[in-house]
Amino acid sequence: MSDVARHAGVAIGTVSNTLNNPEKVREPTRLRVQASIEALGFVRNDAARSLAAGSSNTVGIVLVDMGNSFFVDIARGAEATLREQGMNLLIANSDIEIEKQLSNLEVFEQARVAGIILAPLDPHITNSLVSKAVSRPLVLVNYAAEDARYAGVVADEHYGGYIAAQHLISLGRKNLVFAGGPIKLQAVAERLAGAGQAVSETPGTVLTLIETTGMNISHGRTAGSRIAAQDACVDGVVAASDLLAIGIIQVLEQQAGRRIPEDVAVVGYDNNHFASESTTPVTTISQPGEDMGRAAAELLLAEIRGEDEGGRSTIVLRPHLITRASTVATRNRV
Repeated sequence: MSDVARHAGVAIGTVSNTLNNPEKVREPTRLRVQASIEALGFVRNDAARSLAAGSSNTVGIVLVDMGNSFFVDIARGAEATLREQGMNLLIANSDIEIEKQLSNLEVFEQARVAGIILAPLDPHITNSLVSKAVSRPLVLVNYAAEDARYAGVVADEHYGGYIAAQHLISLGRKNLVFAGGPIKLQAVAERLAGAGQAVSETPGTVLTLIETTGMNISHGRTAGSRIAAQDACVDGVVAASDLLAIGIIQVLEQQAGRRIPEDVAVVGYDNNHFASESTTPVTTISQPGEDMGRAAAELLLAEIRGEDEGGRSTIVLRPHLITRASTVATRNRV
């Protein structure tokens, strides 16, 4: 700023006002300062400005896995809401690693962001570690805190698992498999419980669990091999993610000679952007990612502004079913 002031022949305070309160600077002076800024390539140090002002216009979001478009949608929704309020969003990816999650939180702490949105990993680990790592206002997304320490936004995973299995049952499928894991992950456990409820309500229908060690295509291929190794009675699969569903379909169609959906109908989860573009488009449970991101940003803004006196709550949003060729020959939404 000193260089800009010398170049423009004005006081440092005039440069500051040009940047922060331009209405206080006469137009000829303001134009001269702006010309000096451009000529010198000056870029303001927002981190230093935040330290001086005691506030920031930047929010950080830590996502589990940027390879899953559900989390990209969460970031997109959060960014849209924050930009409407003149704030910026910094995005960090944990790559499904607790160490990276904690490192990202520490980086945002050091940057003194106004607040943090966190899509956490294993909640049992997160509960004990986040409180030590974060002093900023924080909102959880895709996980509900076990106490009222943090506000949060979640999808109704139990309902998602329920409507996935119910869809298969409505098609006359009776011998179902739930493929997903590890089951210790809360979202997977809730999806399994929802599918189990749908089966328990339908006499003559059974549900078998194939627990996977992850949620990617390779894990789906392993699950597909295990399904193929069973007898041919399996006629429906609820996969805990679209990637799992794609891997399962690949093995059943290409190696086991099972027709999809005639022999086995498969439902995925998350509505990843490429689920509709796979060789066999995947019926899926679509989570309201952008809506969740928007709601999380609104909760965080309220906390930053001290407007959450009523307590920190968890907002629950419901997913919906999108039918495609992996269960029925249609792309219509149900």
